[in-house]
Amino acid sequence: MTDIPSSLLGDLQAVKGFDEAAFLTAHKLAPPVSVRINPAKDIGLFTANEKVAWCGSGVYLNERPVFTLDPSYHAGAYYVQEASSMFLAHMLRDILAERKGLRVLDLCAAPGGKSTLIASMLDKESLLISNEVIRTRASILDENMTRWGHMNTWVTSNDPRDLGRLHGYFDIIVVDAPCSGSGLWRKDPRALNEWSEANVQMCGERQQRILADVWPALKQGGVLVYATCSYSPEEDEEILDWLAGEYDVSPIAVEVKEEWGIVTTSTAKGMTGYRFFPDKVRGEGFFIAAVQKNDDADSLRPERFKTAHDKKIQQQAGYLLNSGDAVFIQADKENYSALLPQHEADLQILKKAVYMRKTGLKLGMPAAKEWLPEHEVALSIDANPGVPCIEADREQALRFLKREEMGIADLPKGWQIVKYRGLGLGWVKSLGNRSNNYLPKQWRIRMDIE
Repeated sequence: MTDIPSSLLGDLQAVKGFDEAAFLTAHKLAPPVSVRINPAKDIGLFTANEKVAWCGSGVYLNERPVFTLDPSYHAGAYYVQEASSMFLAHMLRDILAERKGLRVLDLCAAPGGKSTLIASMLDKESLLISNEVIRTRASILDENMTRWGHMNTWVTSNDPRDLGRLHGYFDIIVVDAPCSGSGLWRKDPRALNEWSEANVQMCGERQQRILADVWPALKQGGVLVYATCSYSPEEDEEILDWLAGEYDVSPIAVEVKEEWGIVTTSTAKGMTGYRFFPDKVRGEGFFIAAVQKNDDADSLRPERFKTAHDKKIQQQAGYLLNSGDAVFIQADKENYSALLPQHEADLQILKKAVYMRKTGLKLGMPAAKEWLPEHEVALSIDANPGVPCIEADREQALRFLKREEMGIADLPKGWQIVKYRGLGLGWVKSLGNRSNNYLPKQWRIRMDIE
Protein backbone atom coordinates (compact mmCIF):
# COMPACT_ATOMS: atom_id res chain seq x y z
CA MET A 1 0.00 0.00 0.00
CA THR A 2 0.99 3.65 -0.33
CA ASP A 3 3.18 5.01 2.46
CA ILE A 4 1.24 6.29 5.46
CA PRO A 5 1.60 10.10 5.71
CA SER A 6 4.41 11.19 8.00
CA SER A 7 2.22 13.98 9.38
CA LEU A 8 -0.25 11.41 10.77
CA LEU A 9 2.56 9.30 12.20
CA GLY A 10 3.89 12.44 13.86
CA ASP A 11 0.48 13.24 15.39
CA LEU A 12 0.23 9.72 16.81
CA GLN A 13 3.58 9.73 18.58
CA ALA A 14 1.98 11.24 21.68
CA VAL A 15 -1.04 8.91 21.63
CA LYS A 16 -1.06 6.23 24.29
CA GLY A 17 -0.43 2.75 22.86
CA PHE A 18 0.97 3.87 19.51
CA ASP A 19 3.93 1.78 18.29
CA GLU A 20 5.06 3.08 14.91
CA ALA A 21 7.04 0.04 13.78
CA ALA A 22 4.29 -2.42 14.72
CA PHE A 23 1.64 -0.12 13.25
CA LEU A 24 3.40 0.05 9.88
CA THR A 25 3.98 -3.71 9.84
CA ALA A 26 0.29 -4.38 10.53
CA HIS A 27 -0.66 -2.26 7.53
CA LYS A 28 1.24 -4.64 5.26
CA LEU A 29 -0.96 -7.56 6.35
CA ALA A 30 -4.35 -8.55 4.98
CA PRO A 31 -7.27 -7.32 7.11
CA PRO A 32 -9.22 -9.97 9.04
CA VAL A 33 -12.73 -10.93 7.92
CA SER A 34 -15.50 -10.99 10.52
CA VAL A 35 -19.26 -11.34 10.62
CA ARG A 36 -21.90 -10.94 13.30
CA ILE A 37 -24.66 -13.53 13.68
CA ASN A 38 -28.29 -12.40 13.87
CA PRO A 39 -29.48 -13.96 17.17
CA ALA A 40 -33.08 -13.94 15.92
CA LYS A 41 -32.08 -15.92 12.81
CA ASP A 42 -29.36 -18.16 14.21
CA ILE A 43 -29.17 -21.30 12.05
CA GLY A 44 -25.86 -22.56 13.42
CA LEU A 45 -23.46 -20.90 10.99
CA PHE A 46 -19.74 -20.56 11.76
CA THR A 47 -20.01 -22.40 15.08
CA ALA A 48 -16.42 -23.65 14.90
CA ASN A 49 -14.95 -20.22 14.18
CA GLU A 50 -13.03 -18.03 16.60
CA LYS A 51 -15.26 -15.58 18.46
CA VAL A 52 -14.71 -11.84 18.60
CA ALA A 53 -13.71 -11.37 22.24
CA TRP A 54 -15.87 -8.32 22.95
CA CYS A 55 -18.96 -9.38 21.01
CA GLY A 56 -20.60 -12.76 21.67
CA SER A 57 -22.30 -12.87 18.26
CA GLY A 58 -19.18 -11.87 16.31
CA VAL A 59 -16.92 -14.44 14.65
CA TYR A 60 -13.81 -14.33 12.48
CA LEU A 61 -13.70 -16.15 9.15
CA ASN A 62 -10.57 -17.89 7.92
CA GLU A 63 -11.05 -16.42 4.46
CA ARG A 64 -13.42 -14.03 2.72
CA PRO A 65 -16.14 -16.01 0.95
CA VAL A 66 -18.33 -14.63 -1.84
CA PHE A 67 -21.14 -13.38 0.40
CA THR A 68 -23.29 -12.55 -2.63
CA LEU A 69 -23.57 -16.27 -3.36
CA ASP A 70 -24.70 -17.23 0.15
CA PRO A 71 -28.52 -17.19 0.42
CA SER A 72 -28.31 -17.09 4.23
CA TYR A 73 -26.59 -13.70 3.96
CA HIS A 74 -29.50 -12.37 1.89
CA ALA A 75 -31.92 -13.82 4.45
CA GLY A 76 -30.30 -11.76 7.22
CA ALA A 77 -28.67 -14.64 9.10
CA TYR A 78 -25.54 -12.54 9.62
CA TYR A 79 -24.01 -9.16 8.86
CA VAL A 80 -20.50 -8.61 7.53
CA GLN A 81 -18.96 -6.20 10.02
CA GLU A 82 -15.46 -5.15 10.98
CA ALA A 83 -14.57 -6.63 14.38
CA SER A 84 -13.32 -3.48 16.11
CA SER A 85 -16.64 -1.69 15.58
CA MET A 86 -18.43 -4.60 17.28
CA PHE A 87 -17.07 -3.20 20.57
CA LEU A 88 -20.29 -1.21 20.63
CA ALA A 89 -21.97 -4.44 21.81
CA HIS A 90 -19.71 -4.62 24.87
CA MET A 91 -20.23 -0.94 25.60
CA LEU A 92 -24.03 -1.15 25.29
CA ARG A 93 -24.19 -4.18 27.59
CA ASP A 94 -22.88 -1.95 30.36
CA ILE A 95 -24.98 1.07 29.39
CA LEU A 96 -28.27 -0.79 28.88
CA ALA A 97 -28.03 -2.82 32.10
CA GLU A 98 -31.37 -4.56 31.56
CA ARG A 99 -33.16 -1.27 30.84
CA LYS A 100 -36.33 -1.63 28.79
CA GLY A 101 -38.49 0.67 26.71
CA LEU A 102 -35.62 2.81 25.46
CA ARG A 103 -35.63 5.24 22.54
CA VAL A 104 -32.35 4.93 20.63
CA LEU A 105 -31.02 6.91 17.67
CA ASP A 106 -28.27 5.70 15.35
CA LEU A 107 -27.62 9.05 13.69
CA CYS A 108 -25.21 8.20 10.86
CA ALA A 109 -26.42 4.66 10.36
CA ALA A 110 -25.70 3.54 6.77
CA PRO A 111 -24.96 0.90 5.74
CA GLY A 112 -26.36 -0.60 8.96
CA GLY A 113 -23.64 -2.40 10.91
CA LYS A 114 -24.21 -0.63 14.20
CA SER A 115 -27.98 -0.45 13.74
CA THR A 116 -28.32 -4.20 13.24
CA LEU A 117 -26.12 -4.71 16.31
CA ILE A 118 -28.24 -2.34 18.41
CA ALA A 119 -31.47 -3.93 17.17
CA SER A 120 -30.33 -7.33 18.46
CA MET A 121 -29.68 -5.90 21.94
CA LEU A 122 -32.95 -4.04 22.50
CA ASP A 123 -36.11 -5.47 24.02
CA LYS A 124 -39.33 -5.32 22.02
CA GLU A 125 -40.62 -2.37 24.06
CA SER A 126 -37.70 -0.26 22.85
CA LEU A 127 -37.55 1.63 19.55
CA LEU A 128 -34.52 2.15 17.32
CA ILE A 129 -34.44 5.02 14.83
CA SER A 130 -31.76 4.41 12.18
CA ASN A 131 -31.02 7.65 10.32
CA GLU A 132 -29.01 8.40 7.20
CA VAL A 133 -29.09 11.87 5.67
CA ILE A 134 -27.84 10.80 2.22
CA ARG A 135 -30.84 9.31 0.44
CA THR A 136 -28.90 6.82 -1.71
CA ARG A 137 -27.17 5.44 1.38
CA ALA A 138 -30.49 5.40 3.20
CA SER A 139 -31.72 2.90 0.60
CA ILE A 140 -28.90 0.50 1.53
CA LEU A 141 -29.65 1.04 5.22
CA ASP A 142 -33.33 0.28 4.59
CA GLU A 143 -32.43 -3.00 2.86
CA ASN A 144 -30.11 -4.14 5.63
CA MET A 145 -32.60 -3.33 8.38
CA THR A 146 -35.29 -5.19 6.44
CA ARG A 147 -33.00 -8.25 6.24
CA TRP A 148 -32.41 -8.07 10.00
CA GLY A 149 -36.16 -8.41 10.42
CA HIS A 150 -37.23 -6.35 13.48
CA MET A 151 -40.53 -4.48 13.62
CA ASN A 152 -39.22 -1.98 16.19
CA THR A 153 -36.44 -0.61 13.94
CA TRP A 154 -37.50 2.36 11.83
CA VAL A 155 -35.49 4.22 9.18
CA THR A 156 -35.37 8.00 8.69
CA SER A 157 -33.42 10.22 6.30
CA ASN A 158 -32.82 13.58 7.92
CA ASP A 159 -30.21 16.17 8.75
CA PRO A 160 -29.04 16.04 12.39
CA ARG A 161 -30.62 19.42 13.11
CA ASP A 162 -34.03 18.01 12.15
CA LEU A 163 -33.64 15.26 14.73
CA GLY A 164 -32.39 17.86 17.19
CA ARG A 165 -35.95 19.25 17.28
CA LEU A 166 -37.00 16.12 19.17
CA HIS A 167 -36.05 17.67 22.49
CA GLY A 168 -35.16 15.16 25.20
CA TYR A 169 -36.63 12.25 23.23
CA PHE A 170 -33.76 9.77 23.03
CA ASP A 171 -32.22 7.75 25.87
CA ILE A 172 -29.20 6.81 23.76
CA ILE A 173 -27.72 8.45 20.66
CA VAL A 174 -24.98 6.70 18.69
CA VAL A 175 -22.92 8.90 16.38
CA ASP A 176 -20.52 6.95 14.17
CA ALA A 177 -19.33 10.21 12.71
CA PRO A 178 -18.16 10.85 9.14
CA CYS A 179 -14.38 11.06 9.40
CA SER A 180 -11.11 11.06 7.46
CA GLY A 181 -11.14 7.24 7.46
CA SER A 182 -7.52 6.53 8.28
CA GLY A 183 -8.49 3.52 10.39
CA LEU A 184 -9.74 1.69 7.28
CA TRP A 185 -6.69 2.16 5.06
CA ARG A 186 -5.80 -1.50 5.30
CA LYS A 187 -9.24 -2.45 3.94
CA ASP A 188 -9.35 0.35 1.40
CA PRO A 189 -5.89 1.68 0.42
CA ARG A 190 -7.54 4.07 -2.07
CA ALA A 191 -8.76 6.13 0.89
CA LEU A 192 -5.14 7.15 1.48
CA ASN A 193 -5.30 9.33 -1.61
CA GLU A 194 -8.09 11.40 -0.06
CA TRP A 195 -6.36 11.93 3.31
CA SER A 196 -4.84 15.28 4.26
CA GLU A 197 -4.36 17.37 7.37
CA ALA A 198 -6.88 19.83 5.94
CA ASN A 199 -9.42 17.03 5.57
CA VAL A 200 -8.87 15.98 9.19
CA GLN A 201 -9.50 19.58 10.26
CA MET A 202 -12.64 19.78 8.14
CA CYS A 203 -13.93 16.47 9.55
CA GLY A 204 -13.34 17.64 13.11
CA GLU A 205 -15.38 20.79 12.48
CA ARG A 206 -18.16 18.75 10.85
CA GLN A 207 -18.20 16.32 13.78
CA GLN A 208 -18.66 19.21 16.19
CA ARG A 209 -21.52 20.56 14.07
CA ILE A 210 -23.25 17.17 13.96
CA LEU A 211 -22.99 16.71 17.72
CA ALA A 212 -24.19 20.25 18.46
CA ASP A 213 -27.16 19.83 16.13
CA VAL A 214 -28.37 16.55 17.65
CA TRP A 215 -27.49 17.26 21.29
CA PRO A 216 -30.90 18.74 22.23
CA ALA A 217 -32.57 15.42 21.31
CA LEU A 218 -30.74 13.56 24.11
CA LYS A 219 -32.48 13.28 27.48
CA GLN A 220 -30.94 14.55 30.64
CA GLY A 221 -29.09 11.50 31.98
CA GLY A 222 -29.02 10.04 28.46
CA VAL A 223 -25.94 8.56 26.84
CA LEU A 224 -24.07 9.68 23.73
CA VAL A 225 -21.83 7.08 22.09
CA TYR A 226 -19.30 8.69 19.75
CA ALA A 227 -17.16 6.72 17.32
CA THR A 228 -14.89 7.21 14.31
CA CYS A 229 -12.66 5.07 12.11
CA SER A 230 -9.94 7.72 12.33
CA TYR A 231 -6.62 7.62 14.18
CA SER A 232 -6.33 11.42 14.38
CA PRO A 233 -6.68 12.88 17.90
CA GLU A 234 -8.37 15.92 16.31
CA GLU A 235 -11.32 13.66 15.45
CA ASP A 236 -11.23 11.57 18.62
CA GLU A 237 -9.96 12.78 22.01
CA GLU A 238 -10.18 16.44 21.01
CA ILE A 239 -13.84 16.04 20.09
CA LEU A 240 -14.51 14.61 23.55
CA ASP A 241 -12.80 17.61 25.12
CA TRP A 242 -14.85 19.92 22.91
CA LEU A 243 -18.01 18.20 24.21
CA ALA A 244 -16.81 18.60 27.80
CA GLY A 245 -16.15 22.29 27.16
CA GLU A 246 -19.53 22.97 25.55
CA TYR A 247 -21.81 20.85 27.73
CA ASP A 248 -22.12 19.32 31.18
CA VAL A 249 -21.07 15.71 30.56
CA SER A 250 -19.57 12.84 32.52
CA PRO A 251 -17.32 10.16 31.01
CA ILE A 252 -18.55 6.57 30.94
CA ALA A 253 -15.95 3.86 31.35
CA VAL A 254 -16.42 0.14 30.67
CA GLU A 255 -14.31 -2.83 31.67
CA VAL A 256 -11.69 -3.83 29.09
CA LYS A 257 -9.68 -7.01 29.49
CA GLU A 258 -5.95 -6.61 29.02
CA GLU A 259 -5.72 -9.53 26.59
CA TRP A 260 -8.09 -7.79 24.17
CA GLY A 261 -5.35 -5.30 23.23
CA ILE A 262 -7.68 -2.28 23.34
CA VAL A 263 -6.03 0.94 24.51
CA THR A 264 -7.94 3.06 27.06
CA THR A 265 -7.09 6.74 26.68
CA SER A 266 -7.81 9.77 28.85
CA THR A 267 -8.19 13.29 27.52
CA ALA A 268 -7.02 16.61 28.91
CA LYS A 269 -10.49 17.19 30.40
CA GLY A 270 -10.85 13.74 31.94
CA MET A 271 -12.88 12.04 29.21
CA THR A 272 -12.34 8.33 28.49
CA GLY A 273 -11.96 6.77 25.05
CA TYR A 274 -11.02 3.40 23.56
CA ARG A 275 -8.55 3.04 20.70
CA PHE A 276 -8.10 0.05 18.42
CA PHE A 277 -4.76 -0.33 16.66
CA PRO A 278 -4.44 -3.13 14.06
CA ASP A 279 -1.12 -4.25 15.55
CA LYS A 280 -2.80 -4.83 18.93
CA VAL A 281 -6.28 -6.16 18.06
CA ARG A 282 -7.60 -8.46 15.37
CA GLY A 283 -9.47 -5.65 13.70
CA GLU A 284 -9.10 -2.26 12.04
CA GLY A 285 -8.42 1.22 13.37
CA PHE A 286 -11.31 2.51 15.48
CA PHE A 287 -12.13 4.92 18.29
CA ILE A 288 -15.19 4.89 20.55
CA ALA A 289 -16.30 6.67 23.71
CA ALA A 290 -19.46 7.29 25.71
CA VAL A 291 -20.56 10.26 27.79
CA GLN A 292 -23.59 10.96 29.95
CA LYS A 293 -25.54 14.18 29.46
CA ASN A 294 -26.01 16.13 32.69
CA ASP A 295 -27.44 19.29 31.12
CA ASP A 296 -31.04 20.18 31.85
CA ALA A 297 -33.14 19.12 28.86
CA ASP A 298 -36.69 19.80 27.82
CA SER A 299 -38.60 16.61 27.07
CA LEU A 300 -41.29 16.16 24.46
CA ARG A 301 -44.61 15.06 25.83
CA PRO A 302 -46.75 12.92 23.54
CA GLU A 303 -49.98 14.63 22.62
CA ARG A 304 -53.31 12.87 22.79
CA PHE A 305 -54.18 11.25 19.51
CA LYS A 306 -56.76 9.00 17.98
CA THR A 307 -55.39 5.63 16.97
CA ALA A 308 -55.03 5.03 13.22
CA HIS A 309 -55.54 1.30 13.72
CA ASP A 310 -57.57 -0.16 10.82
CA LYS A 311 -59.55 -3.19 11.97
CA LYS A 312 -60.52 -4.11 8.41
CA ILE A 313 -56.88 -4.29 7.39
CA GLN A 314 -56.14 -6.35 10.48
CA GLN A 315 -58.78 -8.85 9.36
CA GLN A 316 -57.27 -9.00 5.86
CA ALA A 317 -53.55 -8.99 6.67
CA GLY A 318 -53.37 -10.22 10.25
CA TYR A 319 -52.64 -13.77 9.05
CA LEU A 320 -49.18 -12.58 7.95
CA LEU A 321 -48.00 -12.00 11.54
CA ASN A 322 -47.09 -14.40 14.29
CA SER A 323 -48.95 -12.32 16.87
CA GLY A 324 -52.13 -10.26 16.84
CA ASP A 325 -50.49 -7.67 19.08
CA ALA A 326 -50.03 -4.97 16.44
CA VAL A 327 -51.54 -1.75 15.15
CA PHE A 328 -52.36 -1.82 11.43
CA ILE A 329 -52.03 1.59 9.76
CA GLN A 330 -51.77 3.02 6.27
CA ALA A 331 -48.15 4.07 5.93
CA ASP A 332 -48.42 5.57 2.43
CA LYS A 333 -50.42 5.25 -0.77
CA GLU A 334 -48.83 1.90 -1.61
CA ASN A 335 -48.53 0.20 1.75
CA TYR A 336 -50.05 -0.62 5.08
CA SER A 337 -47.74 -1.26 8.00
CA ALA A 338 -47.84 -3.00 11.36
CA LEU A 339 -46.50 -1.32 14.51
CA LEU A 340 -46.33 -2.44 18.07
CA PRO A 341 -49.13 -0.62 19.97
CA GLN A 342 -46.70 1.08 22.35
CA HIS A 343 -44.95 2.76 19.40
CA GLU A 344 -47.93 4.50 17.83
CA ALA A 345 -47.41 7.47 20.14
CA ASP A 346 -43.80 7.64 18.94
CA LEU A 347 -44.99 7.83 15.36
CA GLN A 348 -47.14 10.85 16.23
CA ILE A 349 -44.07 12.60 17.67
CA LEU A 350 -41.61 11.64 14.96
CA LYS A 351 -43.64 12.34 11.84
CA LYS A 352 -44.00 15.99 12.84
CA ALA A 353 -40.23 16.48 12.88
CA VAL A 354 -38.60 14.03 10.46
CA TYR A 355 -39.04 12.18 7.19
CA MET A 356 -40.00 8.59 7.94
CA ARG A 357 -38.64 6.21 5.31
CA LYS A 358 -39.53 2.92 6.98
CA THR A 359 -42.03 2.70 9.84
CA GLY A 360 -42.67 -0.65 11.48
CA LEU A 361 -43.24 -3.62 9.18
CA LYS A 362 -44.59 -3.01 5.68
CA LEU A 363 -47.42 -5.47 5.01
CA GLY A 364 -48.52 -4.65 1.46
CA MET A 365 -51.92 -3.67 0.08
CA PRO A 366 -55.37 -5.17 -0.45
CA ALA A 367 -56.44 -6.07 -3.99
CA ALA A 368 -59.84 -7.07 -5.37
CA LYS A 369 -59.73 -10.70 -4.25
CA GLU A 370 -56.52 -11.09 -2.24
CA TRP A 371 -53.85 -9.41 -0.16
CA LEU A 372 -50.68 -8.36 -2.03
CA PRO A 373 -47.93 -9.06 0.54
CA GLU A 374 -44.89 -6.82 0.86
CA HIS A 375 -41.33 -8.16 0.60
CA GLU A 376 -40.52 -7.11 4.19
CA VAL A 377 -42.93 -9.67 5.63
CA ALA A 378 -40.94 -12.56 4.14
CA LEU A 379 -37.80 -11.49 6.03
CA SER A 380 -39.47 -10.45 9.29
CA ILE A 381 -38.91 -12.35 12.52
CA ASP A 382 -42.57 -11.53 13.25
CA ALA A 383 -43.85 -13.36 10.15
CA ASN A 384 -46.37 -16.11 10.79
CA PRO A 385 -44.56 -19.46 10.35
CA GLY A 386 -47.87 -20.89 9.15
CA VAL A 387 -47.82 -18.82 5.94
CA PRO A 388 -47.30 -21.20 2.97
CA CYS A 389 -43.64 -21.51 2.03
CA ILE A 390 -41.20 -23.25 -0.29
CA GLU A 391 -37.96 -24.63 1.15
CA ALA A 392 -35.34 -24.09 -1.55
CA ASP A 393 -31.89 -25.59 -1.83
CA ARG A 394 -28.88 -23.34 -2.46
CA GLU A 395 -29.12 -23.36 -6.26
CA GLN A 396 -32.88 -22.78 -6.23
CA ALA A 397 -32.48 -19.97 -3.69
CA LEU A 398 -29.82 -18.26 -5.80
CA ARG A 399 -31.98 -18.54 -8.89
CA PHE A 400 -34.80 -16.90 -6.96
CA LEU A 401 -32.40 -14.13 -5.88
CA LYS A 402 -31.49 -13.60 -9.54
CA ARG A 403 -35.22 -13.34 -10.32
CA GLU A 404 -35.02 -16.48 -12.45
CA GLU A 405 -37.19 -19.59 -12.55
CA MET A 406 -36.23 -21.79 -9.59
CA GLY A 407 -36.99 -25.06 -11.35
CA ILE A 408 -39.40 -26.33 -8.69
CA ALA A 409 -42.32 -28.28 -10.19
CA ASP A 410 -45.87 -28.79 -8.94
CA LEU A 411 -46.09 -25.79 -6.64
CA PRO A 412 -49.50 -25.32 -5.04
CA LYS A 413 -51.25 -22.19 -6.28
CA GLY A 414 -51.06 -18.95 -4.35
CA TRP A 415 -48.59 -16.74 -2.47
CA GLN A 416 -45.65 -18.49 -0.84
CA ILE A 417 -42.50 -17.39 0.96
CA VAL A 418 -39.29 -18.79 -0.52
CA LYS A 419 -37.11 -19.97 2.34
CA TYR A 420 -33.53 -21.17 2.62
CA ARG A 421 -32.65 -23.18 5.72
CA GLY A 422 -35.89 -21.96 7.25
CA LEU A 423 -35.22 -18.26 6.65
CA GLY A 424 -37.36 -16.16 4.32
CA LEU A 425 -35.93 -14.64 1.14
CA GLY A 426 -39.03 -13.23 -0.56
CA TRP A 427 -42.33 -14.06 -2.22
CA VAL A 428 -43.46 -16.00 -5.26
CA LYS A 429 -47.00 -16.39 -6.53
CA SER A 430 -47.65 -19.77 -8.08
CA LEU A 431 -50.15 -19.89 -10.93
CA GLY A 432 -49.97 -23.67 -11.34
CA ASN A 433 -48.06 -23.96 -14.60
CA ARG A 434 -45.62 -21.20 -13.64
CA SER A 435 -44.78 -18.83 -10.81
CA ASN A 436 -44.10 -15.09 -10.61
CA ASN A 437 -41.07 -13.89 -8.67
CA TYR A 438 -41.80 -10.85 -6.47
CA LEU A 439 -38.26 -10.16 -5.27
CA PRO A 440 -37.78 -6.36 -5.58
CA LYS A 441 -35.73 -5.60 -8.68
CA GLN A 442 -33.15 -3.60 -6.74
CA TRP A 443 -32.47 -6.67 -4.54
CA ARG A 444 -31.63 -8.91 -7.50
CA ILE A 445 -28.11 -10.37 -7.56
CA ARG A 446 -26.29 -10.04 -10.85
CA MET A 447 -23.34 -12.32 -10.23
CA ASP A 448 -23.12 -15.64 -12.10
CA ILE A 449 -23.97 -18.57 -9.84
CA GLU A 450 -22.14 -21.27 -11.79
